[in-house]
Amino acid sequence: MSVKHARATWLKLPFVCALLLTAAACSQTTMDSPDGLDPDRAAFAFAQVHDLQAAGRRVWCVPFARNISGIDIYGDARTWWSQARGRFPQSQTPKVGAVMAFKATNKMPLGHVAVVSSIKSSREIRVDHANWERNKISVAMDVIDVSEKNDWSKVRLESTPNQYGSVYPAQGFILPSTGK
Repeated sequence: MSVKHARATWLKLPFVCALLLTAAACSQTTMDSPDGLDPDRAAFAFAQVHDLQAAGRRVWCVPFARNISGIDIYGDARTWWSQARGRFPQSQTPKVGAVMAFKATNKMPLGHVAVVSSIKSSREIRVDHANWERNKISVAMDVIDVSEKNDWSKVRLESTPNQYGSVYPAQGFILPSTGK
């Protein structure tokens, strides 16, 4: 290893440590539960995002959700719900660590996926996800169920404090496999 490379690596070390601590702190609200997010997965996902952003590359919701949840599905977010059928448990009830699958819309032709980071009430959760705001990570974003049947088929996200945006159609929650 060259001196220049070693120096560059050491200069990045405090940032990487801070990133890992931040990821652990962000998932801390869920770690009280046995079903909480894995802090190692979260740290890995946030490190991947940092590397992509540092390289000037786009951050996408699919690899971010896959890295944090461990749900090994590939392809556009709009295909996750159908791909999960028979491979992963699916539910209309949120659970920490589950991936919330959004339907494709005109505004989101590829669909969207987000990972449930905490449950606030039967109709309010928080999610971590990528690229809701272009090329950024949103941590602990509030989501409310506004569906008529309380089945999480229609949701609104709090993109700015105390302001919920448009109604988005959701398919449900893909749960990580329990085979540990």
